[in-house]
This record gives sequence, C-alpha cells and structure tokens, in this order.
Amino acid sequence: MYPTKTITPKGILDAVVTPPGSKSITNRALILAALANGRTTLTGALESEDTQVMFEGLMQLGLPLDWNTEQCRIDVHGQGGRFPNKRTDIYVGNSGTTARFLTAMLAFADGDYQIHGKPRMHQRPIGDLVEALNTLGGSVAYEAEEGFPPLVIKSGGRKSAGVVTISGSISSQFLTALLLASPLAARESDVKINVSGELVSKPYIEMTLRMMRSFGVSVETDNTFRSFRIAPGTAYQSPGVYRIEPDASAASYFLAAAAVCGGTVTLQGLSKKSLQGDVAFAECLEQMNCEVAWGENSISVCRLPERPLRGIAVDMNSISDTAQTLAVVALFAEGATEIRNIEHVRFKETDRIADLATELRRFGAVVEEQRDGLRITPPETLTSATVQTYDDHRMAMSFAIAGLRLPGVVICDPDCTKKTFPDFFEMLDRL
Repeated sequence: MYPTKTITPKGILDAVVTPPGSKSITNRALILAALANGRTTLTGALESEDTQVMFEGLMQLGLPLDWNTEQCRIDVHGQGGRFPNKRTDIYVGNSGTTARFLTAMLAFADGDYQIHGKPRMHQRPIGDLVEALNTLGGSVAYEAEEGFPPLVIKSGGRKSAGVVTISGSISSQFLTALLLASPLAARESDVKINVSGELVSKPYIEMTLRMMRSFGVSVETDNTFRSFRIAPGTAYQSPGVYRIEPDASAASYFLAAAAVCGGTVTLQGLSKKSLQGDVAFAECLEQMNCEVAWGENSISVCRLPERPLRGIAVDMNSISDTAQTLAVVALFAEGATEIRNIEHVRFKETDRIADLATELRRFGAVVEEQRDGLRITPPETLTSATVQTYDDHRMAMSFAIAGLRLPGVVICDPDCTKKTFPDFFEMLDRL
C-alpha cells in the first residue's frame, strides 16, 4: 500500500520561488563533462533519482566524480571518452535520459556493458536509437524483447556508415543521445544525421546543441532541424565551470498555482533566454487570462481573483512535459481546453494521455481522449478526488495543484516525485 498526501488548500498567493536545478540540463551536462578532457564543475545540479542513476552509472564506469549535495555541485574529471572500467552492468531506474544517453555514449566505447532498469523502462521503446547507433558502428543488442531494454553493448562494433537516419516522432531524447555521442563516432570521418518524421520537443534539441557548444563542439544544422553534421576530429573540452539553471518543467507547477489560486508567483533564475523551452508554459497561462511579466532573471504569473480563467486550444508538442500541468489548470477554467499534438507522451513514465484522462474524470470533468491529446470540459462543480499517480512524478505534481484550491484532494504515492523533484511537497507547503 502506497502512502498518500492530502493537499492543504491555499488562499490568494504572493510567493517567490526558486525551483531546483534542471534534470534535463544536469544529465546532459554530466554526459558532456564525462566526455570532455579535464575537470568540470557543475553548479546548481539537481539531486534526484534520475540524476543519481546517471551519476552512479558514470561512477561505475570508473570516472572520478564528486557530488557536494549541500552546495548542489558536481565535479567531473572527464577522460575524453575513455572509461577505466571495461565491463559493468548499469541500472538506470526509469530514467529515459540516463538509459538513452549512456547507451549512445557506450556504443562507441571500448568495453562490454549492460543497461537495465525498472519494469516500465523495459516497456519504453529504444529501437530507433539502437538501429542508428549500430549503423554508425556501435554494437548494441537486446537482451529480451526486440526494440526495448535491457540492452547489451559490446566493444568492437562493425565498420560505420557516415550517414544515419533516426525517427524524431517517439522522443527527442533519441536524437539528443545521438548528437551527444556523435563526436565519438566522428573521430575519423564526419557524421551526418537525418531526421525522419515529425521531430517532437524541438526545444530540447536546441538545448542540446547550445550545451554542446559550451563544451567546444559545434554541430552544423539547418533551421528546420532535419539534418545535422558533425565534423571529424571534434572533441569536447571542459568549460571549467558550467552553471545549471532551475528546472522550467518543475517551475510550471508553481506558475499553475498562481493561475488556479489567484495572486502572484514569481520564479527566480529563469527568463525568455532560458535554455529550456518549457518556460513557454507561461504563455499558455497568459492565453488563459493570466498576466505574465518577464524579467532579466525571473518570470511572474498573476491572476486577479475576479479575473476568470478561460479554456484554450493549444499545440503542446514542444512543451509536452507541461501538458499535465495545463490539463489540471483546465479544471478551473470557463469552457473547454484542448491539448493536441502530444501523442509521444504515451511512451513516457506512463501513458500520459490515457491515464491523465482517467484522473481528470475523477474530478467530474468530461474528457474526450484523442490519439494525440485531450479535450477537457470542466463540470459546474468540481468533485474532490484521490489521484492515482502510476509511478509518474508529473502526475503527482500536476494534480497536487488542484488541491491548492479544492479541499480534499489526495495524492497517492507522493514519493514518486523523488524522480526529479524530491522537495516538491515541502516547497508547495511553503507557498
């Protein structure tokens, strides 16, 4: 039996919040620092289950790392893509970034490795990435069901092709993993990566390219992100110190709190210049009748209590990690809200379309589940509910926002937030 958390309603908010470090940036920075030559100090690093399994995976490979959790600092002594331990079995939990990034990196390493995780991780597709890695000379095989972890990675892959095509429709993490590892595959000749299908979550690719440049590797690409070229002989170099900004996906819950409760919430450490596309979630709230103020190093969302929220229709493909947050805000809006073009979230920690629809209905909403999204019509009177979270951190955090206004909302398995935001409920209580 899982523990539960009953959410305490709040009044009108007036809060300033600094979210923890970005999970997406922390795990990318760990890979880049591991592949660079020399020592890199990562500041503002997120301590969570996802980043912990990445850190421990790199430790198992024999790299010297030190994590000062009190100061949110990680020191990584990179060895240019060489790993002292040539044989190890790495557990990745349910961290998609860890599974995909490590698989790509180790596909071009000298050693024999295994990648495995939680049962749900073994249901999350990885076939497109494996096929692309093997085309580029890796030697990655499936230990059980084809197309899914666990994986076996062997040294001494076959001769590579210089051009590879990868699907962009399931997860942008496949392309990101390939890009991060591409300098290892381009040691003797250039590597060209073409993208087939619709590329989901494009801002994460822009984040990856900007971070690679910070570590000394520039990738040639067109404006549409349909093709990429990595020149031969490129190698990562340590920038010395790399700052990790606060997590924009985590920030969405606090901005949503302002929309749901009324009042103002200001986020520190994020702005329109952020690496993370999820800051655009604030623009969705603006469409729903909130006021948004962008500062040099802050984002504020304000809703006057007498100013009602209104339903919107929105394409959330590029900011799909915030779709659950918006769906909960939609419960308190006047009129229907339609969220579309997020079919790829069915392959996340849970089926985030089907399970989101189930939980929204517990509150009395009429929900039309579509192949790539949802149409949510709130009831005249919301019903309190006990929310199942499906071992999905974003289900727990999103629905907790409903409890800030509606008494009696109970979140099952609140500890699942440890995946990316261990202190979430403590910060929520302090609002």
